[in-house]
Amino acid sequence: MESSEHYFYVLHCKDGSFYGGYTNNLERRIKLHNEGKGAKYTRGRGPVQLIYSKTFLTKSDALKAEYQFKQWSRQKKEQFLKESGGLYVAAEKL
Repeated sequence: MESSEHYFYVLHCKDGSFYGGYTNNLERRIKLHNEGKGAKYTRGRGPVQLIYSKTFLTKSDALKAEYQFKQWSRQKKEQFLKESGGLYVAAEKL
């Protein structure tokens, strides 16, 4: 049975880059990223820190949010993260 929760999330990587992804189990997915078993992009860029997440009712909506984020410039991503609740501000100190 598929999870009823679908997440779009953003990680702040050790090298200062952002990674946007989708999951239906946020805690497990972050753990996998930090173990080097997550996405190829985050391997070698850990540890990573969760700086944004949003729950969606459908997988399709979460994937659309992920796709949109990945199309943005670095500047647009930073603006979005700063306006979305301030978690990026804390991550800047990493």
